[in-house]
Amino acid sequence: MRAPDARAEAVLIETNGGATTSFGYLVFIVAPGASVPRTGRGVGGEAASLYGAVRSDSAYGANLRWLGRDTLAVEYQRADEDSLLVPAVHLADRTIQVVLRAGVTDPTAPAGGMQYNRVERAPLRR
Repeated sequence: MRAPDARAEAVLIETNGGATTSFGYLVFIVAPGASVPRTGRGVGGEAASLYGAVRSDSAYGANLRWLGRDTLAVEYQRADEDSLLVPAVHLADRTIQVVLRAGVTDPTAPAGGMQYNRVERAPLRR
């Protein structure tokens, strides 16, 4: 999701450890079109992580919301674990603040995991 001034992108990645674990979520801030780094916290890298996060009573995940050109909110109803890895990400000539916002319910979020809803439930393309 691009920042309001289109000079940064927030990326949410869902991870799945298997049948006996919940979903994990990693939040990155990168330059537009850039790949998500494999490692790194704070310098165009991983800003936050969530485990067992839900957006409603039936939907896993979190929502990303730009509160302005330099503030990103990670919103979710609740999580088993949440961690703000860095309070700010330095990207080129700017600093982007990252905030975790628990207690935000998304009644429009589809049930299940986020990746499943993007891939498995997506209409067939012909």
